[in-house]
Amino acid sequence: MAVRVEKTALPGIGTRHDILTGSGRRIGVISRRGGGRRDLVVSDYDDPDACTAQVPLTDDESDTLAELLGSSVVLSRLSRLADDVEGLFTEQIALGSGSPWARRRLADTQARTRTRASIVAVIRDRDVHPSPGPEFVFADGDVVVAVGTREGLDRLVSILSGQQA
Repeated sequence: MAVRVEKTALPGIGTRHDILTGSGRRIGVISRRGGGRRDLVVSDYDDPDACTAQVPLTDDESDTLAELLGSSVVLSRLSRLADDVEGLFTEQIALGSGSPWARRRLADTQARTRTRASIVAVIRDRDVHPSPGPEFVFADGDVVVAVGTREGLDRLVSILSGQQA
């Protein structure tokens, strides 16, 4: 299904981008000039000026929301798969700053061999890297998306957090 996006210049303010939802609402982002501030807005489908909610967002909050929305597509598909197969789970594992795996290759973790869990995607900033290969290099702040048994995912969390060598 195609999603309709409207872009509107707001003289003296910045730019507004709206998506028109199937539920009859507009969800928009106002990007303000000169400071990078953004506002998340919800309004009526037919009247973008009839704002029913407005949430100011810092740059960090905007980045986090974008990351959550971007990763949600991948995660919802994985969740549906896990719902269909008993004993299969998905998990997001954040590599914090100072992670022992930052600047190291995925192959170095030996994750699949050691845990029988598979790393199926890595989310970095606003980009999703699906099916990363063994040469993929992790960075601080990456969010690893993995699929496996509860026990395997627990071991993977332990490895990626540096608790297990």
